Amino acid sequence: MIVRRLVALSCLVAGALSAWAQLVSAAPSARGIVVVEIHGTIDAGMAHLVTRAVAEATAQHARAIVLDVNTFGGLVSSGTEIRDALLGSEVPVDAYVARAWSAGALVTLAASRIVISAAGTIGDAQPIPKTAKTVSALRGEFEVTAKRFHRDSRLAAAMVDATVETKYKDHDMILTLTADKAREAGFSEATVQNFDAALAHFGLTGAPRTDAAYTVAEQIARFATDPTVSGFLLTLGFLGLLIELQTLHGIAGAIGVASLALFFGTHVYAGFSNGLIVALALVGVLLILFELHVLPGHGIAGTLGALILVASVLLAFGISFFVGALQALAIAIVLSTVIFALLLRVLPENAFVKRLTFAGMQGPDYVASLDHRHLLGAKGTALSFLRPAGVATFGDVRADVLTEGDFVPAGTPIRVTRVEGARIFVRPEP
Repeated sequence: MIVRRLVALSCLVAGALSAWAQLVSAAPSARGIVVVEIHGTIDAGMAHLVTRAVAEATAQHARAIVLDVNTFGGLVSSGTEIRDALLGSEVPVDAYVARAWSAGALVTLAASRIVISAAGTIGDAQPIPKTAKTVSALRGEFEVTAKRFHRDSRLAAAMVDATVETKYKDHDMILTLTADKAREAGFSEATVQNFDAALAHFGLTGAPRTDAAYTVAEQIARFATDPTVSGFLLTLGFLGLLIELQTLHGIAGAIGVASLALFFGTHVYAGFSNGLIVALALVGVLLILFELHVLPGHGIAGTLGALILVASVLLAFGISFFVGALQALAIAIVLSTVIFALLLRVLPENAFVKRLTFAGMQGPDYVASLDHRHLLGAKGTALSFLRPAGVATFGDVRADVLTEGDFVPAGTPIRVTRVEGARIFVRPEP
């Protein structure tokens, strides 16, 4: 009896162990992958996305995080944040590259395995502004990241520093590797046609796939910081302030201020701007509104506010995108000016200018001063003492007169020598 129980128990244990072994062996194939698109400008919104994707992949015990890279670069600060998240991942990171420039190259180098499309490139990571400090700092980031996966750190440095010599580039040029050169230099494992081919190379074909998605706030921030959309927001903001100048109703001004607030708020969220620049813009807007509504006429507050606002707009784009900022600002100024000029046909008379002038009101009892030029040279008689002002008659005309300073007795013959508006100047007849 005991022997039979022992045999049955042994069978149960063996069955359990066999089932556990089958589950363990099947687990890797059942685990999925997390795909993260590194597309467009690298900014704080993308850094948030990658950080969340790494945490999600870890929680899911994913087989791999696969980067789909196609970017011209972006903020170095966000690129380094993404790099740190990827290097700290417990889940292996692979990368497929269609284009990885600037900060995108740094993000790509944080992957353990890299494949590049036939028309792909990687490199061109010279920082803007190019100073000895920024070049040295970014070069160090590239070198240490390349060493992490046993890639040539000198080639990584040449992507940042033009003074680093290598056979893959000309003298004083920044290194950019094509697919063939990247494979030859050990930066890429293979050249593939598309993302699916990359998954096949990594052995991940058919694995359950989760695509990392942006939150609503991240989507709004990335959408609003697009140069075209930013230009539209600036146009709406400037146009609102111009219409407020014309109407002083407050509605257009509120719309303009709200548009500028959305512009600056999204740039702060995306990492391009900061609170100091927003404060600078707020000072500019307040000075303009002060000029319009509180103390109009002197122009100092309005001019200073406009200059501060323009400077804050340029700074909000970030130094790396200064040229794009100039373009967006120029387009916004031209569009808002043209649209405002067209709106002047339907808008009321300029309310701001009316506040600077006195509106003359002429009632029914108002009588303009008489024109006495017809009396020039006329002869008459002083009706009163002229000391030097008095009253005189010229035929049937009675008028107030002035002498040139002499005292003239009443009844003295006089002649009109000149007329200045309502003033009639006379002198005694010899």
